Amino acid sequence: MAWIYLLIAGIFEVVWATAMKLSNGFSILSYSILTIIGMVISFAGLILASKHLPLSLAYPVWTGIGAVGSIIVGVALFHDHLSPSTWLFVILLVIGLIGIKLTTNH
Repeated sequence: MAWIYLLIAGIFEVVWATAMKLSNGFSILSYSILTIIGMVISFAGLILASKHLPLSLAYPVWTGIGAVGSIIVGVALFHDHLSPSTWLFVILLVIGLIGIKLTTNH
């Protein structure tokens, strides 16, 4: 269950980061509220996950999910352009996250 909490926390990290961008410097109330709600859910998921997973696993996976998810949202929603070499490192990050999950006994 801890890994599910961690996945949810990572997803909501992407939600709050995206909402923060859309809030235009917290000048749009609905996105500002969504940012705060996303932060609360994200941190709550991390707290629940870290009750059962070591910090050395929970925090890097949480930030990794947020990083990869934010990259995908940036490209899909905001038309960010990434070079092929940058995509290579994104793929390596995903491989690293999968490797962390596969090599842990938690």
